Amino acid sequence: MSKELKYAVFGSGSWATAIVKMLCENQTEVGWYMRSVYVKEHLLKEKHNPSYLSSVEFHLEQLKLSNDMNEIANYADVLIFVVPSAFIYSELKKLTVDIADKIVVSAVKGIVPETGLVLGEHFHDNYNIPFENIGVIAGPCHAEEVALERLSYLTISCADATKAQTIANALSSRYIKTKISDDIIGTEYSVMLKNIYAIAAGIAHGLGYGDNFQSVLMSNAIREMKRFIKKVHKMKRNINNSAYLGDLLVTGYSVFSRNRMFGNMIGKGYTVKSAQMEMNMVAEGYYATKSAFLINQKNKKKTQMPIIKAVHGILYEGKDAKKVFEKLTEKLD
Repeated sequence: MSKELKYAVFGSGSWATAIVKMLCENQTEVGWYMRSVYVKEHLLKEKHNPSYLSSVEFHLEQLKLSNDMNEIANYADVLIFVVPSAFIYSELKKLTVDIADKIVVSAVKGIVPETGLVLGEHFHDNYNIPFENIGVIAGPCHAEEVALERLSYLTISCADATKAQTIANALSSRYIKTKISDDIIGTEYSVMLKNIYAIAAGIAHGLGYGDNFQSVLMSNAIREMKRFIKKVHKMKRNINNSAYLGDLLVTGYSVFSRNRMFGNMIGKGYTVKSAQMEMNMVAEGYYATKSAFLINQKNKKKTQMPIIKAVHGILYEGKDAKKVFEKLTEKLD
């Protein structure tokens, strides 16, 4: 692209902090919007996020920090949103500047509950941003391993390959390898769906199921994901690529996975509310479960989604996890 792009990140959680760290490897300055005045002041004083990835120390001269969303939106050419999906709709209400000419990137691992859309679709429909100016950051990549600078992989999706590669280059480093894709909708839905399957994996673990069952669960999950994504956005894609299968596996198996942790607590007998209160982070899969279930219900010809249906029954219908999984085992192969 002809000019040097300015990047900004919106959000102050672990994944937002990790993305800022990645960008700081290549950019002289990175805009960073955070809602909390406390987090901003702590960063300015102590050089690290007080709540997430606190081991990551930033060079303050590289950061343009603000509690004003519009200031940061005005500053940057590439806006990377990493606000939890449950809060993104209300946060975006603060946005008063025109962003129609910006490149908007979703690193939100969920769906906008109020509209039932993934973030790329939401920006396209409500902010008149063309799909060639919308990007998606997909894994497999955990924020905690970025903090440790362990080798990780990202997939950057955008209809415009040049823009996708530019963003990929901005995030690449000795410990971050990137590839690009044109499957904007598919990768964003896969990022949302894998969190649901990670909750299922956690529930199974909490109930006492072993590795053998987990492997069958994940095998069925990737096929279920393929059916779902094909229904909402049909195009040629290899579901076994790392943006789909790889991200599913790391989220389903990793000790860093908040969705697996949430599911594990449910499997061990926690109520949904008590599990949410005990966790310090948002389990995106909780909100994604309801959205995915409703999307499928609206289809004239419903897709077979036994895992999502099982998780929805446990989280939203008050069904007994043990009984639900006993029935689910009969539907997997």
